[in-house]
Amino acid sequence: MRSIDWQDGHLVAIDQTKLPGELVLVEIHTVVDLIDAIKRLAIRGAPALGAAGALGAAMAVRAGGDVGAAVAALRAARPTAVNLAWGVDQAMAHQDEGADAVLAEAIAILDADAVRNRALGERGAAWLAEHVPGPVVVQTHCNAGALACVEWGTALGVVRSLHERDRLGHVYVDETRPLLQGSRLTSWELTEMGIDHTVIVDSAAATVLARGLADAVVVGADRITANGDVVNKIGTYPLALAAQRSGRPFVVAAPESTIDATLASGDEVEIEVRDPVEVLAIGGLPGTATLNYAFDVTPADLVTAIVTEERVIRPALGERPA
Repeated sequence: MRSIDWQDGHLVAIDQTKLPGELVLVEIHTVVDLIDAIKRLAIRGAPALGAAGALGAAMAVRAGGDVGAAVAALRAARPTAVNLAWGVDQAMAHQDEGADAVLAEAIAILDADAVRNRALGERGAAWLAEHVPGPVVVQTHCNAGALACVEWGTALGVVRSLHERDRLGHVYVDETRPLLQGSRLTSWELTEMGIDHTVIVDSAAATVLARGLADAVVVGADRITANGDVVNKIGTYPLALAAQRSGRPFVVAAPESTIDATLASGDEVEIEVRDPVEVLAIGGLPGTATLNYAFDVTPADLVTAIVTEERVIRPALGERPA
């Protein structure tokens, strides 16, 4: 099953807010409804947002009216993740050719996702198998699996490829507060794949590494800047610090479309701040002040390797993606 698809003239996606309790498909017919689904995280994950952006552009062109305003609102729905705007722009580049051409490009982006991320997964698994002896125990953060893409996954794509090679030892899954994408989504995906895993609270992430329980950290990314800084779910930066301190490789798995050559460093990225209710919903005092950063920036010198469908980049050794 694809996490997002085009069926019978409209967008269909797994509503990720319903997992793991139930698997629900949401049907989306307008750009307004798509923006709502993106903002409430029914559709989330960098590659999935790229596909959503492309399909949303197709819906805007097919609907007519003020197409420019519609696609501008869509591009701005999640400001930190570059793939959303990338998908919109890729599809809109065909606007002069007509609505059918825009839709065809959007569907091509959908179809390419599985191929691209499977290649990424194989490359990442091969790199880890070369650099880590024996079965690899992986620690991951947030959700960078098939749910975050169209199919296969990025960080979990690497895990899946290791599993297929019989080189995967175990997976430690950070719960990923405040919305628990790790314990809700990543754990659900790993269970569906039959992969043994253990969920840990975020505050235990460094301890897992310090005690030598994990061999490597593998995460996805929402944006990678020209110098190799990595923007990902909040909590990634301290995990990278812990990996460096523990002497474990910190690997980022992301498609080439996540690399933003227009920004020199992570300092230039707009970091999304989300609703306080996400933080206070579990045991919080209503009305308490919060600062709910959705993402953080991991400096390039903490990143052992960035694995894409085309190459392996080693920022900690001075290599730059763009």
